Amino acid sequence: MSVTRRKFVQALTAAGGAGAAGSSASLPADPRPDSQTGRRKRTLYFNDARHYYLYVFEPPMTMEDAWVPIDEVAGTAVDTFVYGVERGDGLFYPSRVGQRFGADMRPFPITAYWRTWENMQSLIDRGLDPLTVLIDRAHQKGMDFFASVRMASYGGLEGKYKVPEGGRGLAHEFVRDHQYAVLKELATEYATEGVELDFAAAPGGMPLFLRPEDVPAMTPVLTEWVAKISEAVRNRPGNPGQVGARIYPTEEMCLKQGLDVRTWIREGLVDYLAPMLYIDFTLDVDMPVDWVIEAAHAKDIAVYGVLAPYLADEASGTDPAALKILFPTPENFRAAAANYRRRGADGLYAWFLRWPLQDRERQVLTELGDPELIREADKHYSLHRRTKGAVEMGYQANLPLRMPAGDAGKRYSIPFSISDDIEGGAQRIRQVVLKLYVDNLVTGDRLTLLLNGQSLAQEICRRDHANRIDPWLGQWLEFQLRNVRPRQGENLLEISLDGRPAGMEGRISVESVEVRVEYGSYPTSPRV
Repeated sequence: MSVTRRKFVQALTAAGGAGAAGSSASLPADPRPDSQTGRRKRTLYFNDARHYYLYVFEPPMTMEDAWVPIDEVAGTAVDTFVYGVERGDGLFYPSRVGQRFGADMRPFPITAYWRTWENMQSLIDRGLDPLTVLIDRAHQKGMDFFASVRMASYGGLEGKYKVPEGGRGLAHEFVRDHQYAVLKELATEYATEGVELDFAAAPGGMPLFLRPEDVPAMTPVLTEWVAKISEAVRNRPGNPGQVGARIYPTEEMCLKQGLDVRTWIREGLVDYLAPMLYIDFTLDVDMPVDWVIEAAHAKDIAVYGVLAPYLADEASGTDPAALKILFPTPENFRAAAANYRRRGADGLYAWFLRWPLQDRERQVLTELGDPELIREADKHYSLHRRTKGAVEMGYQANLPLRMPAGDAGKRYSIPFSISDDIEGGAQRIRQVVLKLYVDNLVTGDRLTLLLNGQSLAQEICRRDHANRIDPWLGQWLEFQLRNVRPRQGENLLEISLDGRPAGMEGRISVESVEVRVEYGSYPTSPRV
């Protein structure tokens, strides 16, 4: 540990991990931690300032329009609003140290960019800072406000610094200094509760922030840099600020990009972590985040489960009905939220819900804040699929599962987890359904399916066409699980293709696996 970091960590320890004390009328009070730990229980919602805000409203912006990102989630369980203040080519507020979005674009090539500039300018012309407008509104509605910065973004700097254009990204000290200045400005000159370091936006939303060959040497440098940012935010005048970070879901993915998250945790450099996969926007009910929860909780650092906004999209190819985007239902969100909480997550982090937010979306945001609301409520677990971009980043999934006809009898495994107490809650559970979409399947195919070692041969199985446009592509198999049911926690589904009808060759493919748990007001029994 360097002298600078050692002094910083010692100072934090001496101050109880909160940074320097002080008072300031312009900065909000330090949020109260959970009564049992130092970790804050939060329900967070992210708005990127663009798609559902500055891009869509016609200028000049009314105050009602300017307040929309806050007001649309007010009154739900959301207590922390996270705002993406830039996208890589400019900031969505009149920064003193960085370039404002649109400053180098005029005249604008598309309506979204023109609206963004004019909407911000219409507030500035009235003596209002667009960022302060949102911060003040969030505080009026009882929400904390974090400014989120994509760490691979640096609008206004020359292209030669960017990795895709031959630069070295954050390996350039000049680039790190620029980003540090932006983060310090957001923490000290605006009444934010803190800042969020978004490392996970790359490469899905941003270019990578390091060249692969620079990672070994730059990993400790980035740790030093995170320590420097934390020192500035936590020791700002007045009340100490907090530092959150979006990271990749697995430790291997983080280390591959130069993020030594375990050291950040060990040295107490962050207040919360949000593991996510920006390159794949589809909901994963089994995101492998146990490693970071265990490590973070040992140091009393919070971890929030990030709920991806789509159930299927063009990249995942999960939707046999050929929909471009399929949004999760409340039942899907409940399943993911319950699994995160069972693993120990300190709260849930939502973003990009179907917009404009309506009753269904507000229902989701309300339920996320209270585990009691979803404990015995219908859930729909839909297992994650591989996507090309995610695999290239090192993130795997068990689906789709290709099963060649030549591997007759070979047993394939699909692990999954659920949070419902099937045995203990049997009196309230109306039904448990296991549903598989199998591509290139015919009814004459012979399959063996086992759930936790028990055969499903005696369970009721209903079949349906793949979809209404191309019904021949495969079949949905729907098992009404009465005698063989999943257990709370980890489960294992095993499947083998034992034979195909005469004249039929080729593989089958398990494309989707879903488990629905439905509750009722009265017990379900085999007889009246």
